Amino acid sequence: MNAEEFQYFVGMAGTVAFAVTAVLAVTPKGIDLFGACVMGIITAIGGGTIRDLILDVPVFWASDLMYIWVALLSSLVAFQANRFMGRKSIYQAMLYLDGLGVALFSIQGTHKVILLDFGWPLAPVLLGIVTAIGGGLTRDVLAGNTTLLMKHELYAVPVTLGCVLYTVLIAIWPEQAALDGTVSGLFIFAVRAAAIHWKIALPHWATTQPNKE
Repeated sequence: MNAEEFQYFVGMAGTVAFAVTAVLAVTPKGIDLFGACVMGIITAIGGGTIRDLILDVPVFWASDLMYIWVALLSSLVAFQANRFMGRKSIYQAMLYLDGLGVALFSIQGTHKVILLDFGWPLAPVLLGIVTAIGGGLTRDVLAGNTTLLMKHELYAVPVTLGCVLYTVLIAIWPEQAALDGTVSGLFIFAVRAAAIHWKIALPHWATTQPNKE
């Protein structure tokens, strides 16, 4: 698998993961089918769209509508199966799926910025983070949920570390992009999965308590 094929596979897998978890996140609010599909698509493509606008390149899904179709189909399936997926054990599994999506999208975004040689070495990390969490932040704002960055759970931190790790690995072994991406993505997913399983949050010294007034 070459670098281009790797990037495409990661993008599609992340699209499915994000669309499904987005629908599951908003269905408790009583959203209809159309709204669920909109939320699923926005979450799946939002981060990558913001990244491409910053890079001033054609938006990735404009030249390949398969991203939209995959996000739409995934959203439809998740909406129809939301009663089953809404069970506690299944919802827990969906959190891990979201962690997988974050890992996939962060590496994909970082890889694309590196290929374009844009703002090395800081921009690949920053835009990798944007790719991973931009869609989720947009979804939470539209749905009126507390955004990911306002929570104390380990979410953006493993993404940041994973993007840094991939940037370092690709600088050392540029011919091993797929392996570098796999290692970095597994790192992100492992940390996120550990945070979900053991409910690991940021330490108190790294957070502030909400104002009670």
